[in-house]
Amino acid sequence: MSSEPNKPEPTGQVSDAVKGNWVDTLAPVWTRPYFRLSRADRPIGTWLLLIPCWWGLVLAMLHDRQASWHDLWIFVGCALGAFLMRGAGCTWNDITDRDIDGKVERTRSRPIPSGAVSAKQALVWMAIQALVSLGILLTLNTAAILLGVLSLLPVAVYPFAKRFTWWPQVFLGLAFNWGALLAWTAHTGSLQAPALYLYAAGIVWTLFYDTIYAHQDTEDDALIGVKSTARLFGAQTPQWLSRFLAGTVTLLGIAVIAALLNPQNGPIPLLIALLGVMAMGWHLLWQIRMFDSEDSDGLLRIFHSNRDAGLIPLLFFAVALLV
Repeated sequence: MSSEPNKPEPTGQVSDAVKGNWVDTLAPVWTRPYFRLSRADRPIGTWLLLIPCWWGLVLAMLHDRQASWHDLWIFVGCALGAFLMRGAGCTWNDITDRDIDGKVERTRSRPIPSGAVSAKQALVWMAIQALVSLGILLTLNTAAILLGVLSLLPVAVYPFAKRFTWWPQVFLGLAFNWGALLAWTAHTGSLQAPALYLYAAGIVWTLFYDTIYAHQDTEDDALIGVKSTARLFGAQTPQWLSRFLAGTVTLLGIAVIAALLNPQNGPIPLLIALLGVMAMGWHLLWQIRMFDSEDSDGLLRIFHSNRDAGLIPLLFFAVALLV
């Protein structure tokens, strides 16, 4: 491996990518830098963007006890849109952070700072992903389309947040959980209170998992002056994670109650859905107990486990829909 930090690795692989991922092993060689820009070699981000979308859709279906073939398309469209918009967002993040990424050990092997892709090439790739996402968005109702367009605002702002606030994770939460609003609206045709509670729950959940993630970079971030909740909380992080756990479970529970408390739903679906919220809470509690700010590999494993944490209530919501 080259001793020069800003030169590409011989394989082009990104240091924090999942080992043996499909991009590094199966994708055509010329496409790999672009898929790496999109973080396709690290699927956890797509999951964390997608799960709130599916929460919103299934809770909306529970709310009015209606389902149609279009809901199946919303389900699939959310998955495709999450992959594409996460890719576009990450590409934008790498364009704006190209100078910072070259100074951080974990990110200096990314395509732009390593020289595998130019900023102009990355900009074109971002536009392609966004345009395909727009095509999917246009298949939804007008209210959902408007929400989808508005989502570009927090996506655009997020990469700059760590330069002016100690709470950039809030801006990530605003962007990453927008799908809860969009999917709810795509099903119901309007934005309602349960979706707003769900959105708030997702934002607090993002504060939880991204604070854990940010602890991997605290030393480098301090050297280059990048802010994060991990640096802000320091040794008090477990206490803050406990607060975020409580906030996530409380707001998610309120969203479930607001969605299911109507004559069309009996007590059993509500009970099942709330059990899912409690089960997620237990998973987040386990993460806090496993948290060790000095164990980078452990931090990454805990962060990755949030896919399962988010799928737990979704599974319970789906069961409640069948009752």
